[in-house]
Amino acid sequence: MSATLLDPQTALVVIDLQKGIAALPVVHSMANVVKHASELAGAFRRHALPVVLVNVAGGAPGRTEQAPPSLPSSADWTELLPELNPQAQDHRVTKRTWGAFTGTGLEAYLKTAGVTQIVLAGVATSIGVESTARCAHELGFHVTFAIDAMTDRSEEAHSNSVARIFPRLGESGSTKEIIALLDQRHV
Repeated sequence: MSATLLDPQTALVVIDLQKGIAALPVVHSMANVVKHASELAGAFRRHALPVVLVNVAGGAPGRTEQAPPSLPSSADWTELLPELNPQAQDHRVTKRTWGAFTGTGLEAYLKTAGVTQIVLAGVATSIGVESTARCAHELGFHVTFAIDAMTDRSEEAHSNSVARIFPRLGESGSTKEIIALLDQRHV
């Protein structure tokens, strides 16, 4: 289903577009993902809507069958990509789990701002984006996915999220479609 509506108070949430993650191999062009996420951020800022920039700086401590990749310790690994043009008014979240809500105060920030819907972009589609979307949906937020502003390390995982999971959590659209919905609302 294509994105049909954006609530009056919608926030953009960009997941893990940071220097360390951007250097990892992915299935879709990271340059295009970042370009689209940057276009969305610019549009949200033009319409005075919240932009949330999320980075990851650790992992949950639980045991798993598949060991999570260890995070490199370079000083700039967690730095947001400059192409996002981070602004002082952007809300920043550093997470230590897959999703952006757990232990970060993101829910309280969004609810205080009157946000009822989020648009999601970033990496990885099947991990950070999907985990954040699942929690947002459970918390009662409407969710829209900017499909061309996300990618994954696995095509199979990306496709599964887009085709099977996301339609159960919200609506999907392209960056162009989402920006057109924003512009229509603010004419």
